[in-house]
Amino acid sequence: MNSEPIPGAARLHELLALQAQRQPEATALWWQGRAISYAQLQQRVTQLARRLASVGETGERIGVLAFNGPEFLELIYAAAASGRILVPLNARLAPAEWVYQLEAAGVSLLFGDTALLQALRAHPQAPSLPMVDIQNGYRAWVADGPRASLPVTGAEDPVWILYTSGSTGRPKGAVLTHQSFLAGLASAALARPVLSGDIFLYPFPLFHVAAHNVLLQHQYGAAVVLLRAFSSAATLSACRELNVTTLSLAPTMIAMLLDDPAFSPADLASVRTIGYGASAMPETLLRRLLTETGVGLCQSYGMTELSGSAAFLTVEDHQQAVAGQPELLRTVGRPLATVQVKVVNEAGCECETGVAGEILVRGPQCMRGYWQQPEATASALVDGWLHTGDIGRFNEQGYLSIVDRKKDMIISGGENVASREVEEALRLHPAVRDCAVIGLPDPRWGEQVAAVVVLDGAASDEELAAHCRSLLAGYKTPKAWRRVQALPLNAAGKVDKPALRAGGGAPR
Repeated sequence: MNSEPIPGAARLHELLALQAQRQPEATALWWQGRAISYAQLQQRVTQLARRLASVGETGERIGVLAFNGPEFLELIYAAAASGRILVPLNARLAPAEWVYQLEAAGVSLLFGDTALLQALRAHPQAPSLPMVDIQNGYRAWVADGPRASLPVTGAEDPVWILYTSGSTGRPKGAVLTHQSFLAGLASAALARPVLSGDIFLYPFPLFHVAAHNVLLQHQYGAAVVLLRAFSSAATLSACRELNVTTLSLAPTMIAMLLDDPAFSPADLASVRTIGYGASAMPETLLRRLLTETGVGLCQSYGMTELSGSAAFLTVEDHQQAVAGQPELLRTVGRPLATVQVKVVNEAGCECETGVAGEILVRGPQCMRGYWQQPEATASALVDGWLHTGDIGRFNEQGYLSIVDRKKDMIISGGENVASREVEEALRLHPAVRDCAVIGLPDPRWGEQVAAVVVLDGAASDEELAAHCRSLLAGYKTPKAWRRVQALPLNAAGKVDKPALRAGGGAPR
């Protein structure tokens, strides 16, 4: 059974505040071997929230450019409590990408890690806004500055602007509210119940929407083991020493655990469930995990615009897959009762079972819209339905399969890469006349970014890669390069990316 969620939490920060009243001495966070209680975390959050409330007005955007740490989690709760909107920036992006998102969101105050702030300041277009270094001066900034009373906020007020991967070009800022976040947690709790005494390990970045998993644990009073970044050694060590009961991992991370020279099945003896997403679970990896350990697996389907996930392939589904229904692994499970999901054709009519169409989702966990982009919002939210851009189909048992990813999105190592964004960067190189970016299978990362280029001049792979790296994150930079005289076109005159993928790109 689930432990009981905190009653009366209508706003994100109340999850922590009410839990601190209920069990102040219980551990809320494990960080580098040190336990932080709910009361201690709440005290820090309250102090920070009152400091933030003294800066600007309610609704101000507060940025955070950092890797995982207690301070990041404090900002998540404190920004909400102070009526500010948090803008988490992907720490793996290039400085040019940070500059765009900071300016697009109108961020007025930025918190960040030392090295990341240095890289931002070195950019020629770096914004001139106050920056607080989390490693140097953060505690003093909080303790020594002015304070203000906390404003009254509502459940429908924005709490996060989280930039998507920009599948149609530049990233868009999805506006998530207190209500949408809490609704996303209600969905997650149905598929991944939190039990009394649970200890949850979280290795993903807090700047992803996956951070809702941390909030889910706090809603039920569980402890969170926070890693600065994933490593198989740190994960196995935490599982052994802290008796971790649940984890969130990508399939690639699970493979790394099993392949670690120090791995022993006893390391995962306390683990009840591993939740995964971002990519499908290979059947060979599933069989290996279940053969060597007693861990249950749960897969989720969701996106930033859904404040989390809306469909789940349960532990029981994975067991059925191993027992003789491997086709279940080619699905993302079934939608939860908290949302409505349908598949429609180009005319907007609902598709019959087995027929592919665009996946639409309706429910309280859907985003409010895209920040200051009314046209994009109107396209994505129609009559209360979120148009995901994903193509999928239902089978007779109600399981949903994803046929194609949103507008040629590439998923490499759990990170989303928008092909068009990479293409736009490539076309800025003077030797590139045309290009197409696709994802090709990769045994380690799921997919690798590959570029098919038509050149007007001479340019080596290394030169093109360095050009992309100056504009984009490393994981977005193509790892494979193909040269062609012309790109293949389909009947509509568009680049035939399925043909390129089928051919492994194209001959050099």
